[in-house]
Amino acid sequence: MKRGAAARGCRLAAVASLCTLLLLCLAWELWLSPLRPGGSWLALKVVPLLSIAPGIARGRIYTYRASTMLILAYVAEGVVRAWSEQGLNASLAAAEIALSAMFFVAAIAYVRISLAIRAAAPATAA
Repeated sequence: MKRGAAARGCRLAAVASLCTLLLLCLAWELWLSPLRPGGSWLALKVVPLLSIAPGIARGRIYTYRASTMLILAYVAEGVVRAWSEQGLNASLAAAEIALSAMFFVAAIAYVRISLAIRAAAPATAA
């Protein structure tokens, strides 16, 4: 039962960090500090995150596995922008790095725990 609670906690952390990252990316490129006044087309960077959101919310292990590859692009963007920009943009980039890293760790933990639960299920049922 402890593994089930851990899996739920990891899933909740992944969903929360993904939703927060979505909101951060939209707010950053549309209102907080867009590249151009009035918003930026860079806000479309949330589309890949939106595509994985349903699978993440449902707890699909395949989506969690695939999303760990995708989220590394957001880590890379955050690192580049934190390094190359100053002020608010650097702070927003640091937040993007933190949220992406949180999602990455939570997603990997969820997959590992879920697979361990599945592997142990037939042994306890017999």
